[in-house]
Amino acid sequence: MVFQRQLFRATPRLTAQLRAPAVRSTIQRRLASTENQFIKEREGAKHHAEGTADLWRKISIYAVIPALILGGANAYILWNEHWEHWSHMPPLEERVEYPYQNIRTKNYPWGDGDKTLFWNDKVNYHNKDKTT
Repeated sequence: MVFQRQLFRATPRLTAQLRAPAVRSTIQRRLASTENQFIKEREGAKHHAEGTADLWRKISIYAVIPALILGGANAYILWNEHWEHWSHMPPLEERVEYPYQNIRTKNYPWGDGDKTLFWNDKVNYHNKDKTT
């Protein structure tokens, strides 16, 4: 309790001493100095960050965007070749169904129970009666 009382009484004196021009100018001089090691490190980090951000901006514009365009063109060409190949195959109804294709141990709970959740009528065909 005595310590708290002394601290409470000394607080105004300590703040007045810190506000004194000599102490304030010394603190300001230390913090505002360009010779301060901390300030030099922060300026170096800022300079490095500017260079790195510029590098990644250039990589994003000049490397990533053309790579995305080339990848999209390649996917488009392969997609068209795939469907061209499908046009030369016999119709779905005439293809052979092997016993290991479309195995059903029980019906699905949707639709007619024969088609999977991702069934596509253009590429999938299943005739329950037609197996070899």
